[in-house]
Amino acid sequence: MPFPTEITVPQLSRLVGLPEAPAVVDVRSDDEFKADPRLIPTAQRHDSRDAASWAGLYAGRATIVVCRCGAQYSHGTASWLRHKGLDAQSLEGGFEAWKREGWVLVHADKVPLRNGEGRTVWVTRARPKVVRIACPWLVRRFVDPKAVFLFVPPSEVLAVAEHMQATPFDAPDAVWNDRGDKCTFDVMVEELGLATDALSRLAMIVRGADTGRLDLTPQSAGLLATSLGYSRMHRDDLAQLEAAMSLYDALYRWCRDATQEMHG
Repeated sequence: MPFPTEITVPQLSRLVGLPEAPAVVDVRSDDEFKADPRLIPTAQRHDSRDAASWAGLYAGRATIVVCRCGAQYSHGTASWLRHKGLDAQSLEGGFEAWKREGWVLVHADKVPLRNGEGRTVWVTRARPKVVRIACPWLVRRFVDPKAVFLFVPPSEVLAVAEHMQATPFDAPDAVWNDRGDKCTFDVMVEELGLATDALSRLAMIVRGADTGRLDLTPQSAGLLATSLGYSRMHRDDLAQLEAAMSLYDALYRWCRDATQEMHG
Protein backbone atom coordinates (compact mmCIF):
# COMPACT_ATOMS: atom_id res chain seq x y z
CA MET A 1 0.00 0.00 0.00
CA PRO A 2 1.41 3.44 -0.90
CA PHE A 3 2.16 6.09 1.69
CA PRO A 4 -0.32 8.99 1.88
CA THR A 5 2.27 11.12 0.04
CA GLU A 6 2.58 8.64 -2.85
CA ILE A 7 0.56 8.00 -5.99
CA THR A 8 0.52 4.62 -7.70
CA VAL A 9 1.35 3.98 -11.34
CA PRO A 10 -2.25 3.01 -12.25
CA GLN A 11 -3.56 6.15 -10.55
CA LEU A 12 -1.18 8.43 -12.45
CA SER A 13 -1.78 6.60 -15.73
CA ARG A 14 -5.49 7.45 -15.56
CA LEU A 15 -4.66 11.16 -15.27
CA VAL A 16 -2.14 11.38 -18.11
CA GLY A 17 -3.54 13.26 -21.09
CA LEU A 18 -6.40 14.87 -19.18
CA PRO A 19 -6.84 18.63 -18.62
CA GLU A 20 -6.60 18.16 -14.85
CA ALA A 21 -3.43 16.04 -15.00
CA PRO A 22 -0.77 16.94 -12.41
CA ALA A 23 2.62 18.29 -13.33
CA VAL A 24 5.32 15.60 -13.48
CA VAL A 25 8.87 16.30 -12.33
CA ASP A 26 11.64 13.84 -13.25
CA VAL A 27 14.53 13.96 -10.75
CA ARG A 28 16.55 11.00 -12.00
CA SER A 29 20.28 11.60 -12.02
CA ASP A 30 21.98 12.39 -15.33
CA ASP A 31 23.44 8.88 -15.48
CA GLU A 32 20.04 7.32 -14.82
CA PHE A 33 18.45 9.45 -17.51
CA LYS A 34 21.18 8.59 -20.03
CA ALA A 35 20.50 4.91 -19.37
CA ASP A 36 16.89 5.43 -20.51
CA PRO A 37 16.31 8.89 -22.05
CA ARG A 38 12.54 8.71 -22.03
CA LEU A 39 10.03 10.61 -19.93
CA ILE A 40 6.62 10.04 -18.43
CA PRO A 41 4.28 12.29 -20.48
CA THR A 42 4.62 16.03 -19.69
CA ALA A 43 7.55 15.37 -17.33
CA GLN A 44 10.24 18.01 -17.04
CA ARG A 45 13.66 17.19 -15.63
CA HIS A 46 15.09 18.99 -12.62
CA ASP A 47 17.95 18.48 -10.18
CA SER A 48 16.47 17.30 -6.88
CA ARG A 49 19.19 19.18 -4.96
CA ASP A 50 18.03 22.51 -6.42
CA ALA A 51 14.34 22.14 -5.59
CA ALA A 52 14.27 25.50 -3.80
CA SER A 53 15.23 27.29 -7.01
CA TRP A 54 12.62 25.72 -9.30
CA ALA A 55 9.73 24.95 -6.95
CA GLY A 56 7.99 28.19 -7.93
CA LEU A 57 7.47 26.87 -11.48
CA TYR A 58 4.83 24.53 -10.07
CA ALA A 59 3.02 26.87 -7.71
CA GLY A 60 -0.70 26.16 -7.65
CA ARG A 61 -0.38 22.81 -9.43
CA ALA A 62 -0.54 19.29 -8.09
CA THR A 63 2.89 17.81 -8.75
CA ILE A 64 4.19 14.25 -9.00
CA VAL A 65 7.90 13.69 -8.43
CA VAL A 66 9.55 10.74 -10.18
CA CYS A 67 12.98 9.25 -9.53
CA ARG A 68 14.36 5.95 -10.78
CA CYS A 69 12.81 3.64 -8.21
CA GLY A 70 10.64 5.79 -5.94
CA ALA A 71 13.20 6.18 -3.17
CA GLN A 72 15.09 9.07 -1.57
CA TYR A 73 15.29 11.39 -4.59
CA SER A 74 11.54 11.58 -5.12
CA HIS A 75 10.54 11.42 -1.45
CA GLY A 76 13.03 14.10 -0.48
CA THR A 77 12.07 16.38 -3.36
CA ALA A 78 8.32 15.97 -2.82
CA SER A 79 8.78 16.72 0.86
CA TRP A 80 10.68 19.90 0.01
CA LEU A 81 7.96 20.97 -2.41
CA ARG A 82 5.34 20.43 0.28
CA HIS A 83 7.47 22.61 2.58
CA LYS A 84 7.14 25.28 -0.12
CA GLY A 85 3.36 24.95 -0.01
CA LEU A 86 2.88 22.71 -3.06
CA ASP A 87 0.59 19.71 -3.32
CA ALA A 88 3.33 17.19 -4.11
CA GLN A 89 3.49 13.41 -4.15
CA SER A 90 6.08 10.89 -5.24
CA LEU A 91 5.40 8.06 -7.70
CA GLU A 92 5.40 4.68 -5.99
CA GLY A 93 8.14 2.55 -7.58
CA GLY A 94 9.32 5.48 -9.68
CA PHE A 95 10.25 5.45 -13.36
CA GLU A 96 11.12 1.76 -13.29
CA ALA A 97 7.66 0.81 -12.06
CA TRP A 98 6.03 2.94 -14.74
CA LYS A 99 8.20 1.32 -17.42
CA ARG A 100 7.71 -2.18 -16.01
CA GLU A 101 3.93 -1.85 -16.19
CA GLY A 102 4.17 -0.84 -19.86
CA TRP A 103 2.79 2.71 -19.76
CA VAL A 104 3.62 5.20 -22.48
CA LEU A 105 6.97 7.02 -22.42
CA VAL A 106 7.97 10.06 -24.48
CA HIS A 107 11.24 10.01 -26.42
CA ALA A 108 13.06 12.96 -24.84
CA ASP A 109 15.35 13.49 -27.82
CA LYS A 110 12.28 14.38 -29.91
CA VAL A 111 11.14 17.11 -27.50
CA PRO A 112 12.38 20.59 -28.49
CA LEU A 113 14.63 22.53 -26.14
CA ARG A 114 12.76 24.78 -23.73
CA ASN A 115 13.14 28.53 -23.56
CA GLY A 116 14.14 30.55 -20.50
CA GLU A 117 10.63 30.15 -19.06
CA GLY A 118 10.83 26.38 -19.36
CA ARG A 119 8.44 26.26 -22.34
CA THR A 120 8.74 24.66 -25.75
CA VAL A 121 7.92 27.02 -28.64
CA TRP A 122 6.28 25.87 -31.88
CA VAL A 123 5.27 27.64 -35.09
CA THR A 124 2.88 26.73 -37.89
CA ARG A 125 0.67 28.22 -40.58
CA ALA A 126 -2.11 30.59 -39.58
CA ARG A 127 -5.83 29.85 -39.89
CA PRO A 128 -5.73 26.26 -38.61
CA LYS A 129 -8.45 23.74 -39.34
CA VAL A 130 -7.74 20.17 -38.19
CA VAL A 131 -4.16 19.03 -37.73
CA ARG A 132 -2.82 22.44 -36.66
CA ILE A 133 -5.21 22.25 -33.70
CA ALA A 134 -4.78 18.52 -33.09
CA CYS A 135 -0.98 18.76 -32.84
CA PRO A 136 -1.00 21.57 -30.25
CA TRP A 137 -3.53 19.57 -28.25
CA LEU A 138 -1.21 16.55 -28.34
CA VAL A 139 1.79 18.62 -27.26
CA ARG A 140 -0.01 20.32 -24.39
CA ARG A 141 -1.56 17.13 -23.05
CA PHE A 142 1.41 14.77 -23.45
CA VAL A 143 4.61 16.80 -23.86
CA ASP A 144 4.49 20.33 -22.47
CA PRO A 145 1.32 21.78 -20.89
CA LYS A 146 2.77 25.30 -21.16
CA ALA A 147 3.87 25.05 -24.79
CA VAL A 148 3.70 28.24 -26.86
CA PHE A 149 2.20 28.14 -30.37
CA LEU A 150 2.83 30.81 -32.98
CA PHE A 151 0.50 31.04 -35.98
CA VAL A 152 2.01 32.98 -38.90
CA PRO A 153 1.54 33.36 -42.68
CA PRO A 154 2.61 30.18 -44.52
CA SER A 155 5.51 31.90 -46.26
CA GLU A 156 6.99 32.98 -42.92
CA VAL A 157 6.91 29.72 -40.93
CA LEU A 158 10.55 28.70 -41.41
CA ALA A 159 11.90 32.24 -41.04
CA VAL A 160 9.95 32.76 -37.81
CA ALA A 161 11.13 29.35 -36.59
CA GLU A 162 14.74 30.39 -37.04
CA HIS A 163 14.27 33.88 -35.62
CA MET A 164 12.24 32.80 -32.58
CA GLN A 165 14.03 29.47 -32.05
CA ALA A 166 10.71 27.70 -32.50
CA THR A 167 9.95 24.24 -33.87
CA PRO A 168 7.99 24.36 -37.16
CA PHE A 169 5.23 21.85 -37.88
CA ASP A 170 2.68 21.11 -40.60
CA ALA A 171 4.49 23.25 -43.15
CA PRO A 172 6.80 22.44 -46.09
CA ASP A 173 10.32 21.54 -44.93
CA ALA A 174 9.18 21.63 -41.29
CA VAL A 175 10.59 19.26 -38.69
CA TRP A 176 7.13 17.71 -38.32
CA ASN A 177 5.06 17.41 -41.49
CA ASP A 178 2.98 14.97 -43.55
CA ARG A 179 4.82 11.82 -44.61
CA GLY A 180 3.36 9.56 -47.26
CA ASP A 181 -0.28 8.92 -46.41
CA LYS A 182 0.26 9.99 -42.80
CA CYS A 183 -0.58 13.47 -41.57
CA THR A 184 1.53 15.49 -39.16
CA PHE A 185 -0.48 14.27 -36.18
CA ASP A 186 0.32 10.64 -37.10
CA VAL A 187 4.01 11.51 -37.35
CA MET A 188 4.08 13.26 -33.97
CA VAL A 189 2.27 10.39 -32.23
CA GLU A 190 4.68 7.81 -33.62
CA GLU A 191 7.98 9.68 -33.27
CA LEU A 192 7.28 10.96 -29.77
CA GLY A 193 6.55 7.39 -28.68
CA LEU A 194 2.86 8.03 -27.96
CA ALA A 195 1.29 5.29 -30.07
CA THR A 196 -1.11 3.96 -27.43
CA ASP A 197 -4.33 2.30 -28.53
CA ALA A 198 -6.29 5.47 -27.70
CA LEU A 199 -3.96 7.91 -29.45
CA SER A 200 -3.56 5.65 -32.47
CA ARG A 201 -7.36 5.53 -32.75
CA LEU A 202 -7.54 9.31 -32.45
CA ALA A 203 -4.79 9.66 -35.07
CA MET A 204 -6.93 7.71 -37.55
CA ILE A 205 -9.84 10.06 -36.93
CA VAL A 206 -7.60 13.11 -37.38
CA ARG A 207 -6.00 11.71 -40.52
CA GLY A 208 -9.37 11.11 -42.14
CA ALA A 209 -10.56 14.64 -41.35
CA ASP A 210 -7.28 16.32 -42.32
CA THR A 211 -6.78 14.52 -45.62
CA GLY A 212 -10.40 14.40 -46.78
CA ARG A 213 -10.46 10.60 -46.50
CA LEU A 214 -13.72 10.63 -44.59
CA ASP A 215 -14.16 6.88 -45.08
CA LEU A 216 -11.30 6.12 -42.69
CA THR A 217 -13.48 6.41 -39.58
CA PRO A 218 -17.12 7.28 -38.91
CA GLN A 219 -15.92 10.15 -36.71
CA SER A 220 -13.71 11.87 -39.29
CA ALA A 221 -16.54 13.70 -41.06
CA GLY A 222 -17.83 15.07 -37.78
CA LEU A 223 -14.36 16.25 -36.77
CA LEU A 224 -13.91 18.01 -40.11
CA ALA A 225 -17.30 19.72 -39.85
CA THR A 226 -16.67 20.81 -36.27
CA SER A 227 -13.17 22.04 -37.08
CA LEU A 228 -14.43 24.15 -39.96
CA GLY A 229 -17.10 25.54 -37.67
CA TYR A 230 -14.50 26.55 -35.07
CA SER A 231 -12.45 28.25 -37.78
CA ARG A 232 -15.49 30.34 -38.73
CA MET A 233 -16.34 31.17 -35.14
CA HIS A 234 -12.89 32.49 -34.22
CA ARG A 235 -10.86 35.02 -36.17
CA ASP A 236 -8.03 34.72 -33.64
CA ASP A 237 -6.09 31.47 -34.04
CA LEU A 238 -5.13 31.25 -30.37
CA ALA A 239 -8.75 31.73 -29.33
CA GLN A 240 -9.71 28.93 -31.72
CA LEU A 241 -7.05 26.68 -30.20
CA GLU A 242 -8.24 27.31 -26.66
CA ALA A 243 -11.88 26.73 -27.63
CA ALA A 244 -11.15 23.48 -29.48
CA MET A 245 -8.99 21.89 -26.77
CA SER A 246 -12.11 20.48 -25.11
CA LEU A 247 -13.19 18.92 -28.42
CA TYR A 248 -10.00 16.87 -28.55
CA ASP A 249 -10.24 16.13 -24.84
CA ALA A 250 -13.65 14.61 -25.48
CA LEU A 251 -12.48 12.64 -28.51
CA TYR A 252 -9.51 11.30 -26.55
CA ARG A 253 -11.72 10.16 -23.67
CA TRP A 254 -14.01 8.42 -26.16
CA CYS A 255 -11.01 6.74 -27.80
CA ARG A 256 -9.67 5.67 -24.41
CA ASP A 257 -12.78 4.76 -22.45
CA ALA A 258 -16.02 4.72 -24.42
CA THR A 259 -15.69 3.11 -27.85
CA GLN A 260 -17.93 0.21 -26.82
CA GLU A 261 -20.62 2.38 -25.25
CA MET A 262 -23.81 3.20 -27.15
CA HIS A 263 -26.34 5.96 -26.52
CA GLY A 264 -28.98 4.78 -24.08
